[in-house]
Amino acid sequence: MLALLASGSSRSSSNNKLAESENSAQNSNNMSWGTELWDQNENLAIHTNRGIDALDKFANFLRDRVAIETEYAGKLRRLVKNYQPKKKEEEDNEFTSVQAFRNLLKEVGDLAGQREVVSESLQLQIIAGVTLLSKTLREERKKCLSEGATLQQNLTTQLSSLDRAKRNYEKAYRDSEKAVDSYKRADMDLNLSRAEVERYKNVMTAKIQQSDDAKNEYANQLQKTNNLQQQHFSMLLPAVLNRLQELDEKRTRGFREFIVGAADVESSVAPIIARCMEGIVKAGESINEKEDTFKVIERYQSGFTPPRDIPFEDLSKCDPDSVQESHYSNSTSNHLTIRGTMSANKLKKRVGIFNIFGSNKEDFSDLPPNQRRKKLQAKIAELTQNIAQETKARDGLMKMKIVYEANSSLGNPMTVEGQLNESEHKLEKLKVDLKKYQGFLEKASQVPTATSSPQATRNQLQNGHRTSRHSNGSADDHHDDGDDQPDDAGSLSRSDSEDNVAQIQNGHNNNNNGSSASPESGLGTSHTSLPGSGQGSANENAIGEDTYYETEVETLNPVGKCRALYPFEASSEGSIPMSEGEELQVIEIDQGDGWTRVRRENNSNGWDEGFVPTSYIECTLYA
Repeated sequence: MLALLASGSSRSSSNNKLAESENSAQNSNNMSWGTELWDQNENLAIHTNRGIDALDKFANFLRDRVAIETEYAGKLRRLVKNYQPKKKEEEDNEFTSVQAFRNLLKEVGDLAGQREVVSESLQLQIIAGVTLLSKTLREERKKCLSEGATLQQNLTTQLSSLDRAKRNYEKAYRDSEKAVDSYKRADMDLNLSRAEVERYKNVMTAKIQQSDDAKNEYANQLQKTNNLQQQHFSMLLPAVLNRLQELDEKRTRGFREFIVGAADVESSVAPIIARCMEGIVKAGESINEKEDTFKVIERYQSGFTPPRDIPFEDLSKCDPDSVQESHYSNSTSNHLTIRGTMSANKLKKRVGIFNIFGSNKEDFSDLPPNQRRKKLQAKIAELTQNIAQETKARDGLMKMKIVYEANSSLGNPMTVEGQLNESEHKLEKLKVDLKKYQGFLEKASQVPTATSSPQATRNQLQNGHRTSRHSNGSADDHHDDGDDQPDDAGSLSRSDSEDNVAQIQNGHNNNNNGSSASPESGLGTSHTSLPGSGQGSANENAIGEDTYYETEVETLNPVGKCRALYPFEASSEGSIPMSEGEELQVIEIDQGDGWTRVRRENNSNGWDEGFVPTSYIECTLYA
C-alpha cells in the first residue's frame, strides 16, 4: 500500500513538473520586452551590452584554450621526438619493452595530432562564429538603441510643445481673467468716461480671444502628444525593445550552440583518443619479460664453459720474483693496457698496424663461437634475401627483353642488355659472397679454430702483401695450402729488439742465405730490421710513421703466464698450436684484437713464440 502511494505521489509530482514547464514555456512565449519592460529602456541597454561582453569573454576563453591546445600538442611532439630511439640504440629494438616504448611514442604522437585537430576546429568553427556573432549583435544593438533614442527624442519634443502650449494657455487665461475684472470695475466706476470704459471692454475682449486661442493650441498639442505617446509606448518603442529582445535571444542561443559545438569538437576526437589509449595499453601488455630474458641470453651467450678451478701453487717451489701475482680471466684481458705495451720500461706507439687488423672482421672471428655463428647466419640470411630480390629483378629484365625482341615498337632490347649484364654481375657476386659465408659458418660450426692470422694481419704493409718466415728458415709467400709451420718471424713483430733480430739472422736462421731482405721474408717487412738491410730499410722508409715506432728495442721479458682452456690448432700465420691445459709464458697481452702473444720453452732453439686466441686461455699477470 505504501509502495502504491509512493508511486502515485512520484507520478503526480512528475506531472506537476511537466505542467509547470509547459506553463513557463507558454508564459515565456507570451512575454515580451516591449510590453513588460516598456519603461526599462536604459536597463535593457545595459543588459544587452553585458550579454555581448559575456560572448566576447567566451571567445577569449576559446582563444586561450586553443593556444593551450596548440602548445600542448607541440610539446607532446617535441617530447616524442626527444625520446625517439637513437641510431646506436636500434640494436635493442628486438626487446619487447623497447618495442612497447616505441609504440607508446607513436600513440602519444597520434594524441598530439588529435589535440591539433581540436585546436584547429575550435579556431575555424567556434571562435570564428563567436566573433562574427558578436560583431553582428553589436551593430544591430547600436541601430536599435539609436532608433529608440530617436523615438524618445520625438516624444520629449512633443511633450515640450505640450508644456509650452499649456503655459501659454495658463498665462492667457489669467490675463483674460484680469481683463474681465478690470472691465467690471471700470463699468461700475462712475468717474470714468464712456471711452475709457469702452477701452477696458476692448482689452477684455482681446484677452479673452487670446485665452481661447491658447486654449485651442493647448488642446491641439495635448491631442497630438497623447496620440504620439500612445503610438510610442504601444507600437514604436515595443518594436525597438522586441528587436533588442531578439538580439539577446540570438546571443543566448548562439552561446548555447557554441558551447555544444566546442563539446562536439572534443567528442569527435574522443574515439581516436580512446583508440590511442587502447594502443598504449596493448603496447604495455605486449611486454614479455621471459622473451626479453631469452633474447638477452641469445645475444650475449658466448658458448664458452666456465673456467676450471684455480690450481694450488706451492710458494716454496716458485721463483721468489714471481710470488706476487694477480689472476684474471680472459674476459678482463682487454682492460689491461699499459703492461703489454712496455719493453724495458719504454712505451711503444702503435697506429696503423692495429687499425689494419681491426678492420679484418669479415668472418667475425673476433667474436665468441655462439655470437660468431649468429652473425654469420644473419649475414647468410641477408645475402639470401638479396639474391632472391636480384633474381626477381633479373627475371623481369629478361622478360622485358623478350617482349622488346618480339615487338620492337615497344622498345629497343639493347637498352635492357646493359642492365641485364649488371644484374648478372651483382647476382654472381652475391652468390660468391654467400658461398664464402657458408664456408665461414661451416668452419665455425666445427671445432673452434682461428680463421684470421694475427701475425699476417699485423705484418700487412701498405701494398697489402703478406709474408711469412717458416721455422725451417726458407722464405716463401703465404698461401692457404695448410703446409705452413709456425714462423719465427712472429717473434719480430711490434716489440722485438735489434738484438733479437741479429741473433735470428746470425745464429738460428743462418740458412736464410740473406733472404731477410726479400719481399717474401717476414724480416724484410718488419720495422725491427737492421738499418741498411736492403728491402727492409726501403720498406721502413716507405711506411714511415704510419704504423708504429719504438724508442728503444730490447728483448721482451714475460709479463705473466697462461693456461690453455681449449685446444688450438694453428692454421694461420704467426700463431702457434697449444693443447688443453698447457701452460705458456705471456709475452704481450691482448691489445684489443683478440690475440695474445705467448712463448713456450720446448723447441730446439730454446723457445717457440707466437699468437693464440685470448678467449682460449686463462692468464695470470705478474705484479
